[in-house]
This record gives sequence, structure tokens and C-alpha cells, in this order.
Amino acid sequence: MPGARPPVHNGAMESSAGNGGAGRAPRRFDVCNGDADGLCAVVQWRLADPAPATLVTGLKRDIALLARVPAQAGDEVLVCDLSMDRNRDALVRLLDRGVRVRYFDHHAPGRIPEHPALEAHIEPASAVCTSVLVDRYLQGRFRAWAVVGAFGDNLPELAGRLAATIGLPEDATRRLRVLGEAINYNAYGADESDVHIAPARLFERLARFADPIRFLERDPIGDEIAALRRADLERAAREGACSEGDGWAVHRLPDAPWSRRVLGSFANALALAQPGRAHAVARPAADGSREVSVRAPLRSPGGAHEFARRFGGAGRARAAGIEGLPAARFDEFVRAFAAMRWAEATTAGDRHAAGATRSGAQRASSRAAR
Repeated sequence: MPGARPPVHNGAMESSAGNGGAGRAPRRFDVCNGDADGLCAVVQWRLADPAPATLVTGLKRDIALLARVPAQAGDEVLVCDLSMDRNRDALVRLLDRGVRVRYFDHHAPGRIPEHPALEAHIEPASAVCTSVLVDRYLQGRFRAWAVVGAFGDNLPELAGRLAATIGLPEDATRRLRVLGEAINYNAYGADESDVHIAPARLFERLARFADPIRFLERDPIGDEIAALRRADLERAAREGACSEGDGWAVHRLPDAPWSRRVLGSFANALALAQPGRAHAVARPAADGSREVSVRAPLRSPGGAHEFARRFGGAGRARAAGIEGLPAARFDEFVRAFAAMRWAEATTAGDRHAAGATRSGAQRASSRAAR
């Protein structure tokens, strides 16, 4: 694996507490969502900077991960593909303890803390993902892994363009698409007993390879997950929509290990197959509530996170999720989903994303000037 460190960014973090205190060597922590975008972002980073680091990750539903990081003054934390809005309090505590944090993400961040030890690369546009943000920072050094992450995040057009820039043949691109979708699928479940392999263990196997094609040639786990995903998608497709209208459809799956695994993948597949429609896929949780994956129409890819927030959920412009939706509110959810005006939400979301991106760039420039 390449051993050079990542290029210096003009908004590089400033140390706020020296070198770890009491002569202790600084520790590194990598914190990410356990889906394809999060894992592939950190894989790229550690290929470029193969320093020892403690990985903190989990399933797709595990978002508030920064609270699990025991970093202290002088330590360094890399965060990839986690909502800053959901992790802000823990982030501020880390910064106040003298921890340096580099944050890559594409979810709506809310208020970004002003702190010299925070380097934030936030771009909540609908057609970008965290793996691509890291790829930009690393100047395309491990772009094939960014292709995998983008395919996993249901951005096939973006992934195809990235693949073309590095001359990937059509068959190789297809294989990376299957891999990205499989890694993403593997992040869904009520707990790790639902998935084929825990995301942390999967990361260890992915990170051994600078080239994801070589990974597929040497490790059977990618093909195993892909086969399980195909079988679960076939079962989900047999369920049909429980409610639908012009421009939208809601699917309801039974509660079972296969439905807990396939929830997000099925929503993505529906979005790709019917890009003019909004899609929601719901299943009952063990406590009687509903878990829902929401996808905006790919032809108007915005507003999913704003819609989900109305029911206690979160996400990004084109895809969001809701946990703990009371069963008594499900009919209300369906009515609101049917009435949602996605094109208007997309326009407003694009304006918000542009503002957030400009704000982050201005902060980086300000840190560099100090």
C-alpha cells in the first residue's frame, strides 16, 4: 500500500492542546457509517495514510457514533459520512477536550461549530457523497474505491463518470457497482446478527487492497453478500406496493431478518427503476413502531431529509430514513408522502446546499489566514 501522507489542505487543522499531554503519543480514531460510502471513504484515507487507527463504526442506523470515541487532548479523529447535526454535541465535547477533528460528510450539517481544531469538508448537494469528497481531497489517488462508494450510495451516474476518468473497462465498472451495492446492503439490520458480516470486520478485509477489483479476485465475501442481496431483493419485489399514486409509492414489508437487511437496497432499486416517482419502504420494528426508508424522485432529487424530519427522521436530499415512527402515525405519513411536492423541495435544497458549501469554504480560508 502507498505510504505517503495525504496532501496538505489549505484549511488544515490547528493544534489546540499540544502533542497528547504528558508525553503520550497521539491516538487516531476513524469514525464512519458502516455503509458503502462511509467504509469506502475511510478505506481511501487509510490507504493514503496507513497509520494505526481505531475504527468506530456500526450499522446504517448507528449515527450518533462520536459519543463512543474516547479521544483526549492531542488525539486525532477522522469522521466520514455521519450527520454533524446528529453528532454536534459530542463533536463540541471532543473539540473542547483538545481533540483535532477532520470531518467529511454530505448530510445537512445544521450549524457547523467554529473551532480552530475542526477541519470540515461538508457538501450536502444531492449529487455527491462522502467517498467523492475524500477522493477530491486525495486528488484521485484511490478513485476506484470512490467509485464503489458512489455506486453504493445510489449515485450510478456519478460513479460511472469517476470510473471513466481512470479508464475502467465496462466489465470492471459493473463489478464495482455490484460490490458497492453489496457493501451498502450489508449495513442494514436491527443488529449485527441480521447482516452477513459486521461492518468493522468487513472494513478490515476491504482495507487490505488498494484496488477493489483485486479485492474481488482474492476475497469471496463481496460475492457472498451480493448473492444474499439478490435473493432478498427478489423476496421484497414480490410484496408489491401497499399504497401508490401519481408520482409516489409506499411499500410495506413484513418484519424478518431479510426485510431488515434489504430495506435500503429495495428503496434504492425502486428509485432507479422508477426515477420519476418518490418511494418509501416501511417495515414493523420489534417495539411495534415503523422503520422507513425514503427516496426522493431521482428526477427531482431533493427534500427527502426535510420530509423525514417531520416524522423524527434524518438523512440527505435524495435519501432519508425514519426510525420509531409510531404505528398510529403511519396513515398520516402516507398522506403526507402523497402530498409532498418534490420539485419545490429540490430547488430549495439546492439553494441550502450551495450556502452550506460556501460557508464551509469561507471557514477553511479563514483558518488558513490565521
